[in-house]
Parts: sequence; C-alpha cells; structure tokens
Amino acid sequence: MRAGARARPRRWPGRTDRGGSMRAAIVIPVFDESATVGRVVAGARVHGPVFVVDDGSRDDSGSIAARAGSEVLRHARRLGKAQALLTGIAAARRHGAAVVVTLDGDGQHDPQAIPALLQAARTARRAVIVGNRFDGPGALPGPRRNAIRVANFFANWTSGLAVHDTQSGFRAYPVALFDEVRARRGGFVFETEILLAAADRGWSVEEVGVAAIDRAKARSRFRPVRDGVAIGGFLAGRVAWRWAREIRTIAGELVSVFEPERLANRHAAILEAASPYADSPARWSAAFGAAAARRAGLRLAMIWRSARARGTGAAATATLAAPLALPLLLLQTVAHGRAPDVVTPLVDAVYGITPVGQAAPRQHLPTADALPEWP
Repeated sequence: MRAGARARPRRWPGRTDRGGSMRAAIVIPVFDESATVGRVVAGARVHGPVFVVDDGSRDDSGSIAARAGSEVLRHARRLGKAQALLTGIAAARRHGAAVVVTLDGDGQHDPQAIPALLQAARTARRAVIVGNRFDGPGALPGPRRNAIRVANFFANWTSGLAVHDTQSGFRAYPVALFDEVRARRGGFVFETEILLAAADRGWSVEEVGVAAIDRAKARSRFRPVRDGVAIGGFLAGRVAWRWAREIRTIAGELVSVFEPERLANRHAAILEAASPYADSPARWSAAFGAAAARRAGLRLAMIWRSARARGTGAAATATLAAPLALPLLLLQTVAHGRAPDVVTPLVDAVYGITPVGQAAPRQHLPTADALPEWP
C-alpha cells in the first residue's frame, strides 16, 4: 500500500554529512511512540533530514514528530516495520540521499551515535553499517541478549559473516543496496533478511559500537513469541540450505577418493611404501595395510580439518542444541527473571563463538581439496 498524505511537508535543503561528500537522511519507523518520538527526532535532525514513517499509529506520534522537525509519511493502517522502513528509504531516495540511517522511535537508539555510523559508511562505501550494542555502553536485558547471540550464530554460519549484533535496527544503508537486494519478508525479519541478502551479494558488514539503552519504561514493539518465531523460521530455512550444501561438500570429498587418477596414484604410492618388504609376503602385506591405513587416516583428517575451518563441528552442536535452547529462550523471556537462569550458561557454551574462521574468505569456504597435501 502506498503511504498516505504527509503531515506538514517541508522542503529540506540539500544537506550532506560533515565531510560534504555523501548525502544522508534518517528514517524512523514509529507505531504509537508519542512518548518518545519527539525527543528522538530532535536528536536526529541535527545530523540530517529526518523522515518519520507513521505506521498506522493510534496516537499522535505523527503530529509530534512533525512538530519536532521531521517530514512525516503516514500509512493508513499498520503494515509492519519492514514496509515502514521501505517507505522511508524510498522517500529519502527521492530527496537525493545516498545513505540512510535507520533507528527506532522508542528511544532505544541514541541519535548521538549517528555521526559514527555515517563516518563508517563514508570509509566503507559498499557496506552495511550496523550499530553493535554488545560493543558500547550499557547492557541488553539477559533474555534479549541470549536470543540475539543464538540468532547471531546461525546468521553468521549461513552467510560467512562475523557480526556481533545481527538484530540491531540502528544501521546505515547505502541506498544503492536496495537496487540489488529485494526483501521478501516483513516485520522484524526484514532486518535479518536484508543483512544476509547483502552478504550473499558481496556487500560487507561493518559494526560500530553504540549504547544499549534501557527501555524498562517503554513497551517494545518486538513480540518475543510471534516475532522471535518468525526470525527463527527464516534462519531455520537458511540453516537447512547450509546443511544441504555442507553435506554435498563432505560427500564430494569422500567420493573424490575413488576418482581413477587418484586411485592409481594412491595404489602406486602404497605399493612403493611396501616394496622394501617384497621378499616376505607377510611383511609386505603388513606394510601394504599400514600404508593404506595411514593414507586413509590422513585423508579423513584433511576432511575433518576443512570441515572445522568451515565451522561444521560447532554448527552441528548448535543445531542439535536448538530444540532445547529455543523453548528455554521463550521461557526466559516470559519468566521476567522469576526463574533460575539456565539459558545463559547454555548460550555461552554453544552459541558464544563465531562459527566461521576469519582466515577463510566468505565466498571461498575451504574444502579438503583446497588444503595442502599431506606427505
């Protein structure tokens, strides 16, 4: 659905960031955020033109945002965060923005961090810049922190990224990204999908530390059960795809030992290793068997080594633990601290690592054939 009429439209001057080389705009999706949106807009508009997308609010969020100095675009009814972001990004593009900073209207993102995101965007143009709440002041609530770390693990493993806060909505997007990437999912899944789709297209993802602001007095628009399950379902599809690729890779490495040229070379090497014992059938047989076993062991070790470099072992543990971890995460969220925390130790042990080594380029995850030959 197209955005409705704009409240108090204003003509923004052709502003750039302080370096003067990059036109930037700020997009803030809101739904019933009248208590906070004015303060957020006032802090953000110092750094560029602000577009607030009122996603069918039942309160006066839109008029408050307009009075605070933003241009407001209204949806006649609630279409979800994804469509609100896309509406705002399209408006920013029409106004000539090359980069769009997105942040929420509920006060969880500090507008004072906008210059840091823009500076990172200026340095790495073909990159999505993510505000990392794990590398800034403050701390996320335990249940939210654990859920993000689980999502981080699977998002990183399926994409080859090493992002510490894949669920942060405080980002700087190059507008050109949306010429290459089309998101198909709505709601809060959008931000996960767009990040991984960008990585699949060869875009990099950089992070900037931002504050994790306590929203104890504000009602989050993120619904842990509905939205958490939606994000989990999307990542489950990615995980299934990655496991299918992983199984094909391992199967190919195992089958490759039976290629005719390899068979001939291997048999020749084994015969050469046993040749000093040709005068004794028993010793020759033992030497032949030992050489064959040694080469088989080395080959299996190479396959395991390449799988470990791709994070396969850690991913297997994480995947097997998911049927236990995910219900526990939901219980921890609804318990509100009234139950013993058994989730954090599990997340620390299973999901607290980066599954793909940074030595391996994302587009060329190692296979056994790519590793050096054993002697």
